[in-house]
This record gives sequence, structure tokens and C-alpha cells, in this order.
Amino acid sequence: MEDSKILSAYQELAPLARPEPLARALVFDACHVGVVLRAVLFVEAVVAVGAMFGAATPVDWLTRLSLLTGGALPAALVWLIAACSLKKVLARLSSTAQYMAGVLLGALAGLYGGGVLAMVGLLDPIPWVACAFSGITLAAVLVAALVLRAKAITPASTTARLAELQSRIRPHFLFNTLNSAIALVRAEPAKAETLLEDLSDLFRHALIDQGQSVALGDEIALARRYLAIEQVRFGERLQLEWSVDPSGNAALLPPLLLQPLVENAVRHGVEPSAVGARVRISTQRRGSRVVIKVTNTVPEGPGEPGHGLALANVRDRLGLLHDVQGQFQSGLKDGIFQVRIEVPV
Repeated sequence: MEDSKILSAYQELAPLARPEPLARALVFDACHVGVVLRAVLFVEAVVAVGAMFGAATPVDWLTRLSLLTGGALPAALVWLIAACSLKKVLARLSSTAQYMAGVLLGALAGLYGGGVLAMVGLLDPIPWVACAFSGITLAAVLVAALVLRAKAITPASTTARLAELQSRIRPHFLFNTLNSAIALVRAEPAKAETLLEDLSDLFRHALIDQGQSVALGDEIALARRYLAIEQVRFGERLQLEWSVDPSGNAALLPPLLLQPLVENAVRHGVEPSAVGARVRISTQRRGSRVVIKVTNTVPEGPGEPGHGLALANVRDRLGLLHDVQGQFQSGLKDGIFQVRIEVPV
């Protein structure tokens, strides 16, 4: 199929084990292109407002802005580079210590910015205290923003996991799968066993905590198991086509990202059609990026409209993990619906 552009014996109780301490986690992460861009724009906005004080004319304001940018921009980049380089070190510290470290790096970056301006003769004498507190203030705001962004990932991942679990235990899906297994028990017991193993794996992946990200290869394996179950149900109506580039399997995705896309393809492409539909899943590595496409034909005529919740969830979770480096597109053209995802390797 051509691509469109667009889940007894009594025993003495053993003594309770002492709970292990919670693992330390990084509360803010500056190692994202989107974070760098937003931080630079934020600092430039603050500098632009600050340059207005004392500026008599627009030309005077532009002059002050350019001079202040010469110190503020290098300082901001130094803070971002230091925070990203020390990512593993910071992750070993407590949350409070990480906050303090981020603010301290801001003070050092502020002093660096003041030193840069002094080296070119723009500050004499150098207001070291003002430079340090300027860096502390800006760093505190950036750390707070990054912490809020990191906290947003947890509820989004939890919501997605619960949604996928509910999707997989939908009565008709579960009953159809079990009925298919019962029908195969006597005629094809090996096939029935495989079907139940696939169903078990879907539940296992929905229930366990897989962390913030998983490899694309694992997501593909899970999607294959889901589609294997649906293949038993729909038979020839579900026409599958795979085109997987193994070199891109190491790319990271939020857990349970690919499965709802293939489920949507089955639900809106195969289920409503008497003749079935073609579903194509492809991955292709292009340099330092991987393009993932899930494409399905849709039946002619009016169909049951979707709410777009699964697509919105996928888009939001992709943005939380990869920020501006992750791209998501979806569209319907000439009877073919396609979802296109692009992520870094």
C-alpha cells in the first residue's frame, strides 16, 4: 500500500522487609533543544525589558539591548551547558540539593556574563553582586519552569497507561479474543496457546511501570502481538503490511505509544468495512532521525466519527518526551488515513 503524504498449606509469615529508599530522580532536565530555545528567548525578553529603563529613543534601546545581550546570552548558554553536562551528577542529589545547584550555577553564570561585559570595556566598575543575583533570579525561574515540565510527564504517562488498559479490557475485545481461543482449542491448540500468550503480554505491558521511555523495537513487538490477536478475529479482512528498518529500533518513545495507533487503524479501518482494510506500519531511519508511519484504508461512506482522544494523547506525550525534536502529523487523503511520527535516534 502506498503511503499517503499527509494491554494450602499454612505457612508462617516472614518478617516484613525494610522498604528500600526511593531512587533519586532528576527534577529538571536542560538537555533538550526546545528547552534551550525557550530559555534563550526568555532571557532575551527579560533583557529587552530591562534595556527599556533609561532608554530615551528606540535607537538607544537597541544599543542597550545589543550590549546587554553580549553578556546575558553567553551567561544563559553557560548555564544550560553546565546543567546538561552535570545531568548525571545532579540526579544523585536530593530534590532540594538539585534546586540549590541550579540556582548556584545561575549565580556563576551571572558572574561570567558580567565578566564578559567587563572584558570588552562595557562595565566599569563591575557590579558583581548585581550580576550574581541577576543570574540567581533567572536561573530560579528556569529551574521552576523545567520542574513543572518534568512533573507534567508523570500524569500524562499514567493517564495513557490507564486508557490503554481500559481499551484492552473492553468487553467486546476481551470476549472476542477468548471466544477465538476457545474455538481454536480443539482444532488448533498451538494457535490458541499463542493467542492467549499475546493477550497476556498486552496485559503485562499495560500493568507494569516501564519508565519514561521505551525502545521503538519494543513498541513494534507489542504492536505485532496486538495485531496477531486481531488477525485471528478478522482473518483476511485485516491485510497487514510491515516495513521495519532495524537501524531505527533504538529510538525512544513514550511507553504504549504505537499500540493505540494500530488499534485506531483496526477500529476505524477494518471493523466498519465488510471487505476489510489494509494496515501498513513502517519505520525508516533518516540520518539521526526515525520516521514512523501507521497507515490504513478507510471504508467509503459515512462512518463512526472518532473523538481524536488517542491521537491527542499520543501527540502530547511525544511532545513531553522529545519536545520540539518530536514531530506528529495525521491526516486523511484519498481514502487513506496516516499518522506520521518523527523522533531522534
